[in-house]
Amino acid sequence: MLKRIGLLLPVVICTLLGGLHAADFAALKPQGYVSDFAEVVDQTTRDQVNQYCANVERITGAQLALVTLKSTEGEPVEDVANLLYRQWGVGNKKTNEGALILFVINDRRTRIEVGYGLEPIMTDGYVGGLLRSLRPSLRTGSYAQALADAATQIGEKIAASKGVSLGTAAPRRATRPHAEGLPVGPIVIAAIIFILFLISRGRGGSGYGGGIGGFLTGLLIGNILGGGGPRNRGGGGFGGPDSGDSFGGFGGGDSGGGGASSDW
Repeated sequence: MLKRIGLLLPVVICTLLGGLHAADFAALKPQGYVSDFAEVVDQTTRDQVNQYCANVERITGAQLALVTLKSTEGEPVEDVANLLYRQWGVGNKKTNEGALILFVINDRRTRIEVGYGLEPIMTDGYVGGLLRSLRPSLRTGSYAQALADAATQIGEKIAASKGVSLGTAAPRRATRPHAEGLPVGPIVIAAIIFILFLISRGRGGSGYGGGIGGFLTGLLIGNILGGGGPRNRGGGGFGGPDSGDSFGGFGGGDSGGGGASSDW
């Protein structure tokens, strides 16, 4: 009898441990539209994406959930995404218009789970192509950028299907480095200043002509010294901090497993 119990004990322990893993995922609570359990997204991006998703919900009625995990602990990414989607109830209960985007960092796996109501819009083929478009950012560890891009593409897709505009700026993408060497802009400005200087000198430096030349010259110099040209104001993103949008919880939506998975 004792020998039989000893043989069954490892099986029982493994079963219990497997149940604990599943229970761990089921116990996760949403942190907002963005739930960064892997802690790979900076706070600024989280705030911007949360505001963007609130805007998507306000205008289209659809809800987006963006989730990062360190690992699924051997569980299929499809099962974990579906579990979180149904446990949290992403999307409105009546329309089931929701989508959950899952990045599993250590496993290098992605999944987009689509609610019943969005399946005609977000087909498996569209979702698969979207995930492939995120690979360059994910492969370089730019998880925040990938998260922002996923939210933007899905938000715009939903808005277009409903014939509405989100009226919100897309996140800023990395710009290409400028070519080395002296920029053309300052050369042109310097040439204009030199010509105006000559005009001013040619008219004796006084009177109507001299006043205009001096004024324009001073204006251009002031623009250069004061940085009058276009500036990079930083940040970029989904909306200003004064939008007043906040996460009010998901609406009880459901998913039957529609969507696509990928790796990077």
